[in-house]
Amino acid sequence: MWSVPRFRRLRAFRLTLASFFVAASLLQPACAGAPDAPAGAVHVLTADGTVNPVMDRYIDRGIGNAEDRNAATVVLRLDTPGGLSSSMDRIIQRIINSDVPVITYVWPQGGQAASAGTFIAYASHLAAMAPGTVIGSATPIDASGSDIEGDLGNKVKENAAAKIREYAELRGRNAEWGESAVLQGKSAAATEAVELNVVDFLADDLNDLLAAADGLPVVLASGQQATVETAGAPIVFNDTNFIEDLLNVIADPNLAFLLLSLGSLALFIELAHPGAIFPGVFGVISLLLGFFALSVIPFDWAGVALILFAFMLFALEVYVPSHGILGIGGAVSLVLGGLLLTSDNPPGFQVSRWLVFSLASALALVVAFIVANVVRIRHFPAQVGVETLIGRQGVARSDLDPTGYVFVNGEYWSAEGEGERVQEGDRVIITAIKGLKLKVRKQSS
Repeated sequence: MWSVPRFRRLRAFRLTLASFFVAASLLQPACAGAPDAPAGAVHVLTADGTVNPVMDRYIDRGIGNAEDRNAATVVLRLDTPGGLSSSMDRIIQRIINSDVPVITYVWPQGGQAASAGTFIAYASHLAAMAPGTVIGSATPIDASGSDIEGDLGNKVKENAAAKIREYAELRGRNAEWGESAVLQGKSAAATEAVELNVVDFLADDLNDLLAAADGLPVVLASGQQATVETAGAPIVFNDTNFIEDLLNVIADPNLAFLLLSLGSLALFIELAHPGAIFPGVFGVISLLLGFFALSVIPFDWAGVALILFAFMLFALEVYVPSHGILGIGGAVSLVLGGLLLTSDNPPGFQVSRWLVFSLASALALVVAFIVANVVRIRHFPAQVGVETLIGRQGVARSDLDPTGYVFVNGEYWSAEGEGERVQEGDRVIITAIKGLKLKVRKQSS
């Protein structure tokens, strides 16, 4: 006796696995680094959006490619409202320790280098701005978006002010204005920033930038003084690759929470209703994408554990008669997990409380519905044993001469024909069962 649903699940798993490897091989070129570039080229990176681990990863890759190919310089086109201080610190460390000069260019017109972007511009070997751009507003804030009060606020602000003073001294920029941008939240437009020695020069576009930067001296991390050589240099645009674009889409705390929750729910449905292929496949993919998103988002492992524990309680509710206690515990665990998952992050990197409570309520209702149906089914009169197959219909999968195989109720059975000869493909009716062999006769047309 061979279970066909089990075969189908195995086949679906194999197809899913094969599709994954095929997709990975097709996407490999899209995940590669910059195209081959000659030595002495200008590598152009474009970082627009929130300063986060994805941007950190991209800039690190871009500078690394430039170093490997002996580039003349790296131009970082920057447009950001700010972001995570941890990602900002790693980007700055990468820039300061770069073996090639890095020019931060606040671009396009209407763009900004606010908050963390100000620190990045200050730490770069050269900094420029397009007309109509703004820099500044670098005051640290807490996870709720409010000012940090008391002694802790003073410590955080003084630490940030010390950083920007150090970067200003390193690059010969206006330390006093940088400190006021941190402590007082000051900002400056492009022309004013040049006059105040916050950035080095204005540039209308990339060509204007390279012309203005050519011949300027910079000091690299080794202490060696170098000259920027951009005149006539080939330009290579090293944009984000597929993986970085995917991370930018899914590296959202709300989406990561949804993926973890829905993935766990899908696996719970698979456990409650064995044989359904789609929930299991969807659940595994969602969980993998959820953990992939968390790989670039600061998070608390306690939150992840509580989310997974919530669905363990939901699953136990199906099999253990707890009168709803396990289900309520699962809902509470899901809420606590969602709130703790990103509780230490700034506002833009936290899971929405509205989403947490709404999803917990909706999933609790889904689980209650499933449990109610499971309980109702359990109260049905028991029908067990192979005798229940008598009178059911099937299809012959081979000629019965006089024995062969028939397909009944999703399973293959050994069968013996009675009366009129049964051929492959004929519909049959089960008349009796002898051991594990069925007695069948051809169904009248």
